Amino acid sequence: MAAIRSRDTRPEIALRQALRRRGLLGYRCHPKGLPGKPDVAFTRWRLAIFVDGCFWHGHPDHFQPGTLGDYWDEKIRRTQERDRAQEAALREAGWEVLRFWDFEVKESPEQCAERVDEVLARLRRDRSSAARDATPSRAAAAKTS
Repeated sequence: MAAIRSRDTRPEIALRQALRRRGLLGYRCHPKGLPGKPDVAFTRWRLAIFVDGCFWHGHPDHFQPGTLGDYWDEKIRRTQERDRAQEAALREAGWEVLRFWDFEVKESPEQCAERVDEVLARLRRDRSSAARDATPSRAAAAKTS
């Protein structure tokens, strides 16, 4: 298990390359201050992205509980619990969370990057409308003067 990489895996690198091709820059890799150290984080927009290995994170098509013994069942269960807790902590702190399975990124990194682009566009739109709503209009400011 020591040879299994926890960061900078091929799917992570493929996703980051696809993000760069789309012009989606300004992300951080594995930022230490965030729960779970997301694989990619757009800190300005508060978007955390994880690329989960299908076996290690227990995808139902790639890990069947009871087939490899109690040790593995417990290990994968703990990983899934940790994933849920980290995602909840990020959401509670105001972050949006995206999760991709490694095989999804391998099959189509461009499609995953497109999904990231869509979420970033929504977050930008939401932030700009919230800022617009928080700023008093010139007409309202003129009436109060």
